[in-house]
Amino acid sequence: MELRHLRYFVVVAEELHFTRAAERLGIGQPPLSLQIQRLERDIGATLFRRLSRGVELTEAGVLLLDNARHILALVDRTCTDVQRLSRGEIGHMRVGFAGATYFLPLVPAIIREYRTRHPDVVLSPEQSNTPSLVDGLLEGRVDAAFIRPPIVSADELDVELLVKEDMVVVLPHSHPLARAGEPVPLSALAEETFLLFPRAIGAGLYDAITSACQRAGFLPRLGQEAPQIVSIAPLVGAGFGVSIVPRSTTQIQTDEVVYLPIAGNAPKAPISLAWRRHNPSPVVRLFRAVAREMAREWRKTQGDRNGAR
Repeated sequence: MELRHLRYFVVVAEELHFTRAAERLGIGQPPLSLQIQRLERDIGATLFRRLSRGVELTEAGVLLLDNARHILALVDRTCTDVQRLSRGEIGHMRVGFAGATYFLPLVPAIIREYRTRHPDVVLSPEQSNTPSLVDGLLEGRVDAAFIRPPIVSADELDVELLVKEDMVVVLPHSHPLARAGEPVPLSALAEETFLLFPRAIGAGLYDAITSACQRAGFLPRLGQEAPQIVSIAPLVGAGFGVSIVPRSTTQIQTDEVVYLPIAGNAPKAPISLAWRRHNPSPVVRLFRAVAREMAREWRKTQGDRNGAR
């Protein structure tokens, strides 16, 4: 049985007239009659009773008509879904977020815009650190991830820089520099104890902070490690030391800390989008396009203050 035979059958059943059905299908009446006969032979049942002015369905024809419509609708829907999947309009994507990247307004803006454009794609978020998300990308557990560069295994991944945001100093509210409320030169923190996250979970930011301190003429005195970036502000407020964090994490508000700009050449906190180099998924391709477009507009509206320079 061929699908075209079912399509021919449904049209004849709707018209109950071979000549009109042939005109509707754009084929000759004799070939149409031959195709219906082949369908009846394949099924092993008579589908139409020939009348003097047309045809009528047999009981077998009535049963087949209902099922044929369901079959053809399913085939059409399946073809449509496959085409939409191949265009990236439906599907599933696992998106990772590293190092509190989701605090930067650009990142949720990318997610919102993508979901608006492609509402039938299911996004599954995964929050972790950059090394873990890189492993997830390489192992196929994550499809795309907002990460803090640099990364290892770059040969197997594509990484596109989206933005570089300024970093700021976070101080206990009782600190003299906090009370002054002025931009802080890093050299003023030379005698402070620094509270940082482990280098293993964010080598890029860790190295940017320590390098900035070295340029200011000192090596930071390291104290208690914070388990992750988002825990730094509460620990600073508890008196464990001072720190430097991406500007976007100032959304973590507490009366116990004060965030201040860094005077001079502040270190940057880059955010990149990473994906497997040979991932053919159209869903990921469209996500990358939205991220690239939104990042470009973000840099423009920010006057490139946080742009990828």
